[in-house]
Amino acid sequence: MKEPACLLIAGLMLPATAQAQSYDMGRITCAQYLAMSPADSAVFSAWMSGWFNQKKGYVFVDLGAYARNVASVKSWCASNPVESVMAGLQRSTASQ
Repeated sequence: MKEPACLLIAGLMLPATAQAQSYDMGRITCAQYLAMSPADSAVFSAWMSGWFNQKKGYVFVDLGAYARNVASVKSWCASNPVESVMAGLQRSTASQ
């Protein structure tokens, strides 16, 4: 009785794992970023912010600065659609 229940649970989980996707965040272009849905854009922005904050050793969150940074990146991306978002962010933070 225990084995069929385990197999059933495992079988139900397979379709969920088959739909998993992975992305190379460094290859997302500005055009792709600007074309994202608001929900995807928010997740991408939060991930990028967290990644860069960790690289800089920041251990705090300034929501005002975060909102300004997201607006600044979107503005820059509008003028540089073929650039990767990661490359632009790396250049902008290199001197900091």
